[in-house]
Amino acid sequence: MPERAAAVAGGIIGGILLFVLIGISACLLWKKFCHLLSYEKLTSPVKTTNANAIFQDQSTSEIQLKSTRSRSVPFIVPPTLHGRDWINLTNEEQVQEDSDPYMIPQSGPRSSFHSLAGAYVVGTINPELYKFPEDKSETDFPEGNIGRLWFSIEYEQESERLLVSLIKVRKLQPPADSCSPFVKIYLLPDERSYLQSKTKRKTLNPQFDENFVFQVSSKMLLQRTLKFLVYHVDKQKKHHLLGQVIFPLKNETLTDDNKLVIWRDLEKENLEPPSDYGDIQFSLSYNDYLGRLTVVVLRARGLKLQEESHAVKTHLLGRVVVGPFMYTRGKELEHWNEMINKPKELVKRWHALCHST
Repeated sequence: MPERAAAVAGGIIGGILLFVLIGISACLLWKKFCHLLSYEKLTSPVKTTNANAIFQDQSTSEIQLKSTRSRSVPFIVPPTLHGRDWINLTNEEQVQEDSDPYMIPQSGPRSSFHSLAGAYVVGTINPELYKFPEDKSETDFPEGNIGRLWFSIEYEQESERLLVSLIKVRKLQPPADSCSPFVKIYLLPDERSYLQSKTKRKTLNPQFDENFVFQVSSKMLLQRTLKFLVYHVDKQKKHHLLGQVIFPLKNETLTDDNKLVIWRDLEKENLEPPSDYGDIQFSLSYNDYLGRLTVVVLRARGLKLQEESHAVKTHLLGRVVVGPFMYTRGKELEHWNEMINKPKELVKRWHALCHST
């Protein structure tokens, strides 16, 4: 008896589930059928209207657009064209009697913009008038050029600081195939101290982008001169001067908001005329551990000898003083400072003899 009741209950439950499944399927089929009907309504052909009515509506809208635009958009002649004769706008046309070579009338099919009433292209822009002048400072090098240096200067009035930016050097002419350059910067007449850039390895076109600061008062600024010395370091760690740039500040207007970017061609160091009394080359070396200074005279040139006589006499042909800032300036001071900065190393240079006093 219980088994029969269970079978009846299972049959009732199965019938209910089957009925629910049939209902859900019928609902889905009905929704799909409704979508198909709406799609057919959308894709049914649209009834054609009278073409004359469309044209009439368009002409009416154009007339309204004309009246609206004419009331809200005034026409103003630029001041540069006040001297020219212009004909009033009639029938959506504009005519200029004097032709302008940079105002070229458009020809060919009009774009959708011209479908608006009264809209016409009256000319084009000549792009040649808006080009920036080409910078030829990195391409035009004169014959015999030994390099070119770019830098910028700016002066801060409040802090009394001269800001010098070493930008780059191009087309260096080193004594060897490879080049490892660096730059020393002086603010003359002070030759006791200098600021030095980093060394760029194996390049003839170094890019430095380094900033340096000199403390100088505004009263003394225009009496100062910037000096850039470009050196090359060889494999034996010896320094070779490739060229220099001398830039006086007396003719420059230096303010906080006026940053000057300048380039100058390198000049050779020995631009001064030969000495009247001859030149002498010697080397200096200082051993700081032993406290010993070594001077080696190498050679001389252009000496002015005295007339020969039978008596043995000693004649002073000239002199040169090399030492610290208290005694010397210029190349003699540079020779001394280089010797101090390179202990136990022979530093040789040429020096011009001056008249003995």
